Amino acid sequence: MGRDMSESVQPSSNPSGPGTRTAGASPETVPWGYRPGIITAITVFLAFSLAFLRYWGFEAPGPWRGYSVFSACVMAVSVLLQLVALFRSLRLEDVQPAVYRVTVRWFVLAVAVMMIGVLLAAFEVVLT
Repeated sequence: MGRDMSESVQPSSNPSGPGTRTAGASPETVPWGYRPGIITAITVFLAFSLAFLRYWGFEAPGPWRGYSVFSACVMAVSVLLQLVALFRSLRLEDVQPAVYRVTVRWFVLAVAVMMIGVLLAAFEVVLT
């Protein structure tokens, strides 16, 4: 009975057992919530892009000019890039961090191209 309670069963001091990761190791899959988040972000931005393109291309008053066609083409390229990002994000391989990072880069590129297209459209309106 003279045994101290601190001598009871202690967890192993070796943290590198099966199922544990070391501090420098990368995870095998992206954390839960990342994929639904990127899919939601892509679809929201895609919906905005299509709505803006529809309004600006078909409902806004005024004639089409060379700048208008160029802006519309830039925005159409952005929509295609967003579709590629959406397709990539829905693949099963996108749970791997390296593949997920590439998908995020595609989406960021699509957003940047859309911003350029919208700015070109705004300049076209200002210049007329």
